[in-house]
This record gives sequence, structure tokens and C-alpha cells, in this order.
Amino acid sequence: MQKVYTKIESIVGNVVTVRASGVRSGDLALVGESYASVIKLSGDLVSLQVFAGTQGVSTTDTVRFLGRPMMVSFSDDLLGRVFDGAGVPRDNGPALTENMIPIGGPSVNPAKRIVPKRMIRTGIPMIDVFNTLVESQKLPIFSVSGEPYNQLLARIAMQAEVDVIVLGGMGLKYDDYLFFRDTLEKSGAMGRTVMFVHTASDPTVECTLVPDLSLAVAEQFALAGKRVLVLLTDMTNFADAQKEMAITMEQVPSNRGYPGDLYSCLASRYEKAVDFEGAGSITILGVTTMPGDDVTHPVPDNTGYITEGQYYLKNGHIEPFGSLSRLKQNVNGTTRSDHRALMDGMIRLYSAYKESLEKKAGQEMDIKYILDVRDFNDSPYKDKFVKDFNVILNDPEVTVVAEVIGGLKPSYDFVKSSLEAGKSVVTSNKELVAAKGAELLAIA
Repeated sequence: MQKVYTKIESIVGNVVTVRASGVRSGDLALVGESYASVIKLSGDLVSLQVFAGTQGVSTTDTVRFLGRPMMVSFSDDLLGRVFDGAGVPRDNGPALTENMIPIGGPSVNPAKRIVPKRMIRTGIPMIDVFNTLVESQKLPIFSVSGEPYNQLLARIAMQAEVDVIVLGGMGLKYDDYLFFRDTLEKSGAMGRTVMFVHTASDPTVECTLVPDLSLAVAEQFALAGKRVLVLLTDMTNFADAQKEMAITMEQVPSNRGYPGDLYSCLASRYEKAVDFEGAGSITILGVTTMPGDDVTHPVPDNTGYITEGQYYLKNGHIEPFGSLSRLKQNVNGTTRSDHRALMDGMIRLYSAYKESLEKKAGQEMDIKYILDVRDFNDSPYKDKFVKDFNVILNDPEVTVVAEVIGGLKPSYDFVKSSLEAGKSVVTSNKELVAAKGAELLAIA
């Protein structure tokens, strides 16, 4: 039975408070025409977070409790569609209201789980060969702001050998949302994909709902026999939204201001990864950005205790050292006879090559400057960018210059000046070498 109240006690930020009875935490309500969720109960005082914000809401507006938690429609009609964090279509398509299922339910009974034994091929060698992704596995991708983690997820979405992709975006820039949508549409992968997208300008509470919406839908597809891959980005934004909600609810903060139940918040989502006996499976890859590249930050730190390994995305590629899939031994003995031998051999070669480079250099190599006329304020290397080549040329600590510009101009001038200044130059610029190679070798 729906309960209606006509007096709002207070409005603070995006939170309204009313006096009500028989209401449960997490229940959905309508404040005027806007959806809201119950976030705090204190006696008969009920606090609700209004999804669309409280602008235009007055203390005389009606509050209608719907007597149910947030729900989402499930059917094959979801495939190819894009929704926001409240389950409302973002793609201007029709709203789906049939077969509504609740979100945020419990994880699967451990007795119903089976041992993971099948590989998910992603088409990415650093994953498939070195740290194989296994069905029903939960793995984070640890990275920092500015790394191409969204591009990596898009590539996995296009290439992964699964039946359904569920993409959950939290705190995305609008350009990132468009990138995902356009990339998947052009590749033809959108037809097997469901997207739940919360952008940075959307209400905070919707950010906390995206994983639950994504996993509720994934679970139903898996029960129908589908192999489902859930891609979440960025779980740090999800944790930050949880922190903001906790502050609103006046919870006592824990490490760095995050709520004390941060571990439970993350674990309850990641533990939805499962391989159903006689049905399908749910596999989870979740991007977790590390502020300041700090792996001891509460979000990656708690995540590491929950998941079965991790991938490190650094300098645009997945690091072979540090990255780990703890379940790879379950499958890489059956993929092909030489999989493990090839993996071990490649790791040894990679390690030996890195060591030889550092020995030749006499020390570990470090990037001091990056020359570019553009600004990269989101890059983890933003402090290394310079726009004047003379800064590099006149720095005696710079001993090696890597030219990756291409073409003759201005590459020729930069390379020539570097050699004349006594610096070594590394380049694969074929046009430059063909036209000016003899002259540059003479200078060197």
C-alpha cells in the first residue's frame, strides 16, 4: 500500500525529511514528480535523497512512498539500449515497464556456485596469455586518471567471447559516454550490450545505483543461460558517491572520510560474480582509479582483499609485473598444450629485456619531459609536459631524446639540435631517416 504525506519537515541540499511510519531503508518514493530513495531512518523521521535534486521542491509538496525498492525491467529488449542511473532511457527509446525485478539483492548461495573452469578470450594478449580472465571471476583494473582504461574496456566489450555485455558507467564525462556508445555501435557490439550510464552532472544517488542495476540485469541473463561480462567504470567514483551519501546521513567517517562499511559496499557488488550450475555466468571487470597512484588508498586497498587478483594499467598498457589472475591456473592448462610454457617464456624474456635496458643505461630510466603543444590536465604525467623544446635541449640531465612526432618538420630540427647538444636520439621515423639519415649519422 502506498503512503502519502503532505508535509516536508526540512530540505537540506538534495535531502528532504518527513515524518512517516512503516517505511524501510532503500524504499522508493516520489517527492512531487521526482524519484527519491530512503537513506536514513531515525524514529519517525525519514530522510530521502531526491534523484533530480530539490530545486523547485517546497515543504508542501506531497511525498508518496511506493512501498518497494528500486526496480528495473528485464527482457531481451534491454539489448542495444542505454539507460541512466535511475533506469530511465538515455537513448530516447521507449521506457520498459514489463517484468520488473528488484535491484541490490543478496549474492548467490555459495553452495550453488561451481568451480570456475572456462576462459574468457578478450583478444588482448597481456590478458589472454599472461593473466587469463576466467568465467565468474571478479577482477579490478587498477589505474590512474588519464590512463586509457575506458578505451581498454571498450576494446574488451568489442572482442570478448561472451553472450552479453553489461556496461556500468559511474561519474563519466559526457565525452566518455559518447565514446562508449559510438565505439560499440560502429563495431556492431551494441546489439549484445546493455548500458547504465551515470555522468558527472547526474544526481549522486544515481551513481550508487549503477552497479546494482547492472548486476541485477546480468544475474537474470545468467540465469537464462548467458555468459555475461559486466564492465564497471569507475568504482572509485562509486565509493566517492557512497562517501557523499554517508556524510549526508551523518555517519561517523572512517579512513580518509570514507564510510566504515566501504568494504561491505564493494564486496556485496563484486560477490555477484558467479558461475551457475546448469545455467550461465557473471564475470566482473571493474576499473578502480588510484588517486595519486596510491595503492594503499582505501578504495583499491579494500578492493584487493575482495577480488581474485588485479590488472595494473600503466603507461597505456597492462603491466605484466604486478598484474595477477589467481584463477588462471584453472584454465591455462586446457586452452592449448603450450600455453603455460609460452607464458613463462615470455615473462622471462620481458624481464630480461627490461633488465638489459637498465644495465645499458647504467640506471633505471625515467621520463623527465614530454613535448606537446596541447594541455593534458587529466594526465598523471601533466607535470612533465612542456611546450618549448629548448627546455629539453638545455637540460644537462636529459641524455636520451625519443622522437615520436613523425614526418620531417619539426622532427628534423629537434633531432639535429639534440645530436649537436651531445644527446642520444631514439627514433623510428622512416621519412626522417630516408631523407636526412646520412647527415644525422655524421653529426652523431
